[in-house]
Amino acid sequence: MMLSPEELLAGCTLTHEVEIPADLLPVGGGTSVRRVALRPLSVRDLQRIDKAAKDDDSLSAALMIKQALAEPSLSVDQVMQLPAGLGRFLVERINHISGIDTPRDALEEYVQAPLAKACFILAREFGWTPEEVSGMTIGQILLYLEMARREGKENGAGN
Repeated sequence: MMLSPEELLAGCTLTHEVEIPADLLPVGGGTSVRRVALRPLSVRDLQRIDKAAKDDDSLSAALMIKQALAEPSLSVDQVMQLPAGLGRFLVERINHISGIDTPRDALEEYVQAPLAKACFILAREFGWTPEEVSGMTIGQILLYLEMARREGKENGAGN
């Protein structure tokens, strides 16, 4: 049975209580409650955050926290004053409940796969060893990949 639009959108209204680890809060903070309520970010939230932050990772994180923090409500200025460790913790939880977290192993795989492919292409095109390619900077690798691509086009090999 297919989901209805209402069923798909229902997750956006849920809030998740998240316990803040004691080591991330100052001692004697005046409250025994160490929880916040977070809501998942929607596609629209992420688009707005991306547009507003314009490649500023710290602003992007602050806007994510501001948007997802249902209780207590904080201003952007207040969010920017949070301790860095607490900010990182909240962003990790927000990513998780929003379904956009990437496990470290998968992230490493995403980064390594293109480099491995580049090493293979450069070894094939220029006869270099993996050790020679691994000693290059990313800029050098990209330059030689572009050279190999252009040479392939000139010889009728396409992309």
